[in-house]
Amino acid sequence: MRSDLHGPLSAYAARLHATVGDGHHVASPLGAWLLLAVTATTADSDPALADGAAAKLAEALGTDLPSAAEVARTLLDAPHPLVGSASALWHRSGQDDDGSAAWRAALPRTTEVGALPDQAGLDAWAREHTLGLIETFPLTVKSNVEFILASALATRVSWATPFDVADARALGADSPWAGQLRRALRSPSEGHRCAIVSTARAGDVIVHAAPAQTTDGAGLVVLSVAAAPQVPPAEVLAIAYDLSAGAADGAQPAGSRSLFDLPRGETPLWTLTEERVHTWARHGREERHTAVLPCWSARNDHDLTAPALGFGAAVDLLATAMMLRADEFDARQTAVARFDRYGFEAAAVTGMAGITSMPPEGEARTAELRFGHPYAVVAVATDTRADGVTGPWHGVPVFSAWVAEPEDVPEA
Repeated sequence: MRSDLHGPLSAYAARLHATVGDGHHVASPLGAWLLLAVTATTADSDPALADGAAAKLAEALGTDLPSAAEVARTLLDAPHPLVGSASALWHRSGQDDDGSAAWRAALPRTTEVGALPDQAGLDAWAREHTLGLIETFPLTVKSNVEFILASALATRVSWATPFDVADARALGADSPWAGQLRRALRSPSEGHRCAIVSTARAGDVIVHAAPAQTTDGAGLVVLSVAAAPQVPPAEVLAIAYDLSAGAADGAQPAGSRSLFDLPRGETPLWTLTEERVHTWARHGREERHTAVLPCWSARNDHDLTAPALGFGAAVDLLATAMMLRADEFDARQTAVARFDRYGFEAAAVTGMAGITSMPPEGEARTAELRFGHPYAVVAVATDTRADGVTGPWHGVPVFSAWVAEPEDVPEA
């Protein structure tokens, strides 16, 4: 992960997970942060937009807007082979014609810009950019939605070395899951990394890292971190983000404990045994680690409208750049994930919408025109050339008919 992103993203993740709560869930703080960073490109393109909304957005991002905008362009314009990414900005047709073109040029090159699709179109976009893992877009298109900015992230990988299978009782006598499950995953003898790590936040924690098969030198490592049961989830998540900084390089986590510095026996996090073996290890002390984990999956829909997450400011900034009205906003994320013996898959779609107030009530009339008796048809040619010159065929009636013998609609 880019060093200039890790700190701001870790801080943002802490706020996002805090709004979600302590229950079982999956989220993509990166997906939400990237959406804000795409919005930051509008301020980057026009210094006149650096107002209160820009300051609030920078606070949410944890960095200045030009830096965030550059990160967004770098990540979205050079996608990872194993992590699909996409972004899109849709607006109501004809609603941004007066807006400056500068914000368009500042967007990531791969960001799709166009007319606001209907709900079916948004759902299709979500499916296309999440490997089919997310069926529906997290926001609903209503008549007062002026624009929607969206991001999508998705991955589906196989482990470089699959897990072995263990009896679920190996999760530990004190584990509430040991009696609920029959089988669990056990890390293979080679290929995965495990450690007991001393931390300032939570004392000793256990760490497991499973690398995926690489593509063109690019890979993915899934890090699992557990602390003592009484440690709050927010602390454990923060530790996991801290440790993730070196996970991609295969580095031994800072603070890793030697097994010979720990007492033998059982704790809520590990069982430590000792035996006599033949070994070439230094000083005749060989250290071995294995890990037992459950399979898991999750699907969640998250409300991202909390002020600390920055989407209100992002909508204000984008609306100003596009010269559109946004009296209200909505921001949501749908995230899914599955972790099993053979691999990992996950996806997230994040969307934010600028919404106008509903107009006052009035009257509307609708006429349904019914061609239920004989009627005339005229086919007229159009002939506008590429150079803008109107050709001789323009406006010429070519065919005409009188319809008096209707036919039934054929079967599909």
